[in-house]
Amino acid sequence: MKVGFIGLGAVGAKLAGSLLRNGIDLAVHDLDAGQVAGFVARGARAGGSAAAMMRENDVVITSLPSPAASAAVLDEMLPEIGPGKTWLEMSTTDAEAIKAQAAMVAQRGGAAVDCPVSGGCHRAATGNISIFAGCDRETFEAVLPLLTILGRRVLHTGPVGSASVLKVMTNYLATANLLTLCEALVTMKAAGMDMATTYEAIRISSGTSFVHETESQLILSGARDVNFTMDLVQKDIGLFQKIAEDNGVPLELSPMLIEIMADGQRRYGMRAQSDRIIERLEEATGLKILAPGFPTELVDDEPEERGYEVRPAR
Repeated sequence: MKVGFIGLGAVGAKLAGSLLRNGIDLAVHDLDAGQVAGFVARGARAGGSAAAMMRENDVVITSLPSPAASAAVLDEMLPEIGPGKTWLEMSTTDAEAIKAQAAMVAQRGGAAVDCPVSGGCHRAATGNISIFAGCDRETFEAVLPLLTILGRRVLHTGPVGSASVLKVMTNYLATANLLTLCEALVTMKAAGMDMATTYEAIRISSGTSFVHETESQLILSGARDVNFTMDLVQKDIGLFQKIAEDNGVPLELSPMLIEIMADGQRRYGMRAQSDRIIERLEEATGLKILAPGFPTELVDDEPEERGYEVRPAR
């Protein structure tokens, strides 16, 4: 099977690296020629263009920063799609958009998979990230061997669009958790608590979470670079808010999250790292939320293993 990968950004480059590391016949394409050259030096093929990628490969994977970028790439690939071709969309995108795009792919005889990932760049680098896959069961089984190289836990979520709905929900929860952690850490500092002790108290308690065990460490070290920017957070929580509005759910916390992140963007820049959001409270209180001994970058210490399908209880 020949595989093409379009989009070698923070997450995409790591996902593509897992394919290359595991011996997949891989072509790559990105607007950054340096990224492409780096992959070619390690044994990948240069894709040339999105159209050529679809023409010359059986499966083309996209990992792009916005629904608009995904739509533009698909428009270029569409004339080359036919029977035996599969488009695997790993970007976080709008569910209605991916359903319409998948229908266009199907009309030409191809297959589409709505396939976002969750778990952070450090897990994407080791093939231990989690993957949601929205498509029919036959297509899912055809691409599962690739997905178990790209990620550790693979969930078939149902039809195209279902994976994107679930993904923006998980990013909404992660954002809410980040903001409550910021409030907790600053409040504990103001109350005179030691920050390393506070970190451990959260970690071993009912208050712990994936976000705490990753992003809190980067906040406390002062690095504040989780490889996920505020504009991407706003895209995802905005998509979640839209799902709620479309379904008549009167959310209360979600609009507050959107406004807090918008304020962070006004202060620190549209593409500031998302964990810098704690600096709003640092500025308001005059406190510095730092502690020695915490890492400046996240490293996945879980050994790389072939992934597996996660099946919901029925």
